[in-house]
Amino acid sequence: MYNLNMQKISAATILRWGLAFVFFYAGIAGLLDPQDWIGYMPPFVGNIIDPKIALTAFSFYEIVLATMLFAGRKLKIASLFAVATLLGITIFNIGLMDVVFRDVGLIFAALALYELVKNAKEKNNKSVS
Repeated sequence: MYNLNMQKISAATILRWGLAFVFFYAGIAGLLDPQDWIGYMPPFVGNIIDPKIALTAFSFYEIVLATMLFAGRKLKIASLFAVATLLGITIFNIGLMDVVFRDVGLIFAALALYELVKNAKEKNNKSVS
């Protein structure tokens, strides 16, 4: 017998691990090879803070976000942060659409994860009451 609930859990796990990998890789790569990533920082960041410091902080943020996704902790918030982060990257690098077009698909993956987690929590709350 095919259990639909297990299918949703598997889909959520696949989505969160895939998204986590993206953020973990980018975070580590930003720390190890900042010159390869500094060009993706929005230009206005340089008016506020040294772009290298901003990239380092952003890389740590991405690693924390990846850890939340890998661990399955605070998934509603983590998935929304993933959406916001990827949306920001896409918007601020719209001129590089040949590179960031993949982020659009990742935005939808993060939205799908949010919906799966939200629906699972709503279903669990209804069965408890």
